[in-house]
Amino acid sequence: MKIAQMVESKYLKKEDLEAPRLLTIVGFEKVNVAKENDAPDFQWLMKFQECKPLVVKSTNLQLAAQALGSDDTDNWIGKKIVAYHEPNVTFGGKLVGGIRLRGARIPGSGSTAPAAVQAAPGEAEFSDDIPFAFAFLAPLAAIVVGLVQLTPMVA
Repeated sequence: MKIAQMVESKYLKKEDLEAPRLLTIVGFEKVNVAKENDAPDFQWLMKFQECKPLVVKSTNLQLAAQALGSDDTDNWIGKKIVAYHEPNVTFGGKLVGGIRLRGARIPGSGSTAPAAVQAAPGEAEFSDDIPFAFAFLAPLAAIVVGLVQLTPMVA
């Protein structure tokens, strides 16, 4: 077990997300997240039905606004969003990993749901039928195969 998994927290942390989680937003609250005897540090929490709240900063607020189709958090209540561990998050010039938010996937479409569409509970988090690289390269491969068939073989 990793040390970070042994440290308890009142707030959602990257170690809590072994896999992406589909979460229902139930509200927001501004709270003091400072440790005891430290100067107050008031931050916004995004509260979920399924788990601990997430301390949200500018990047995740922007990602949620984009995913949910609105920059008004009152419109986010009851909506689904996916929280996942993103290893490429940087802090102080170092890769430290962190939590990122994205829209819920619409089953079978490979796209994310706009604000008015809510994904079904238990959806497959990474259910794209064809990975991007394959979808992009398959037509090129067909062209190359076609050209090879048209080119006479030189002995």
